Amino acid sequence: MPERRRGAALEKALLDAAWEELTDSGYARFTMDAVVRRAGTSPPVLYRRWSDRDELVRAVVVHILEKYRLGIPDTGSLREDVLTLMREINATRVQLITVMSVHLAGYYQETGVSPGELLAKGRAKSVDVLFDRAIDRGEIKPGRLTERIKSLPFDLLRHEILTTFAPVPDHVLEEIVDTIFLPLVR
Repeated sequence: MPERRRGAALEKALLDAAWEELTDSGYARFTMDAVVRRAGTSPPVLYRRWSDRDELVRAVVVHILEKYRLGIPDTGSLREDVLTLMREINATRVQLITVMSVHLAGYYQETGVSPGELLAKGRAKSVDVLFDRAIDRGEIKPGRLTERIKSLPFDLLRHEILTTFAPVPDHVLEEIVDTIFLPLVR
């Protein structure tokens, strides 16, 4: 007899099953019943945590982004920190970004929540450490650093990935940072 899952282990199993169901079936065919079957549990176990599929999808996105969270670089310069993080995203997250965008298109249409809003829910405030260090080093003017500007290089990277479904050439990453992002914060 398999051991009964509880607490964090159960929640992780439910969210992993929901992610698998979402990536296999897409949002249009994503149901709470399918997640229950995939997780090998009962409906009350799932509904006790998430009242509907939209709430579960939001939790799954946060879970996946947390599960695959990247480390925040500390190279000693804002330019290199942002480029290092963008290169890591570019090298390891193209498939994740593409799958999330394609499979969640129905979610975005149905709920009115944009991909950017959904990803921002999972966006680590730890990225703010990168910007705080740059402020402390005197590399950027804090008054010019809005939430939109903080997300800009990563939004442009995501845009490039979604228009090509491929990793972005390094010279494009450098162009985003050097000609678009850095002039806005200096």
